[in-house]
Amino acid sequence: MPEGHTLHRLARLHQRRFAGSPVRVSSPQGRFAEDAALIDGRVLVRSDAWGKHLWHHYEGGLVVHVHLGLYGSFTESAVPLEPPVGQVRMRMVGAEYGSDLRGPTACEVLHPPQVAAIEARLGPDPLRRDADPERVWARICKSPTPIGALLMDQAVIAGVGNVYRAEILFRHGISPQRPGRRVSRAEFDAMWADLVELMTIGVRRGKMHVVRPEDDHGEPSYVKDRPRTYAYRRAGSACRICGTPIAHLVMKGRNLFWCPACQAD
Repeated sequence: MPEGHTLHRLARLHQRRFAGSPVRVSSPQGRFAEDAALIDGRVLVRSDAWGKHLWHHYEGGLVVHVHLGLYGSFTESAVPLEPPVGQVRMRMVGAEYGSDLRGPTACEVLHPPQVAAIEARLGPDPLRRDADPERVWARICKSPTPIGALLMDQAVIAGVGNVYRAEILFRHGISPQRPGRRVSRAEFDAMWADLVELMTIGVRRGKMHVVRPEDDHGEPSYVKDRPRTYAYRRAGSACRICGTPIAHLVMKGRNLFWCPACQAD
């Protein structure tokens, strides 16, 4: 599932390419057709993101809400666009660029109160200027839930997914099974600052760069053309720091990776 930096990167791209001008919106697949008709030809006022949610704000107060989920993706092209290929849920066409959305978990037109209700359920997003880390700390410091689960809870902190979860805990030497209330304030502050920095790099580069330069060698990444990771998808491989085999378990339905030696309980 795309993590928060991907949605912020898309929001910035769509802001540059579509905002300030009318956008033709359609649904070649048909599943978004009625909602598309509500905004077709309207001016896109702005595009932004909160965690894993993308918002397109149109004139008149209507907002397109997109959650990519596991399979959603946008394809960006210069106009004129080719005929739609596959199940295109939403097609946007501006003066110079177009964008096709396929396979999202959510694609719907909402009114501002509905947007506010969704945002109210989300935790602070490290990539937003208005993010308040005190809200995150207030949840973590009192919770008996493992920190590995808390970091993936979008109501606690928005935008963190499996990769950032595994890597931030490794970088700070914290076991994912440690209860939140046993994470110190200093450890939390360091993790928050690191998340802000790493996710900002992800927005800028389009990829998650999580391994420090001095450790960026040895066994290649878990998949071609992606940066190396310390723990994510490296189960059984030697830790890049101490050589201990990386461990794996399933926590709340998601794969979790960590080094039993480097990450203290």
